Amino acid sequence: MTELGVHPRSVLIADDDDDMRALIAATLRSDHWSVLAASNGEELLYLLNKGLEAPELRPELIISDVCMPTLSGLGVLSALRRGQVSIPVILITGMNDASIWTVAERLGATGMLTKPFDMDDLRTAVMNSRVAHQRASSRFRF
Repeated sequence: MTELGVHPRSVLIADDDDDMRALIAATLRSDHWSVLAASNGEELLYLLNKGLEAPELRPELIISDVCMPTLSGLGVLSALRRGQVSIPVILITGMNDASIWTVAERLGATGMLTKPFDMDDLRTAVMNSRVAHQRASSRFRF
């Protein structure tokens, strides 16, 4: 069962590294995901707002790099939470800094990966994020 207005198996990816963004997109497309991609956090929020205006375009999941120009992945996550948007978010970063993960967890990231990572680790994070989000959502349904 999917949430009302959420396009099943649709993901929004943001990474300023063209190669990483393309690799993640290709991996998820091979797993039958519909993929929208952005090169920074502002573009991600723009695409997400378009999805919120047209519920059939709303992604089920967001994957965002932490360090990007104009708006970081943590900035994106913070904006989502301020706006009470409850889409699971997986953050990825090339920095192995525990403070980033502490902030990400506090902001509600459902998964976190350190670059370089194996695409099977990404698949596992995607599956775990979906399951965790579905469980959290079902606790509040009557």
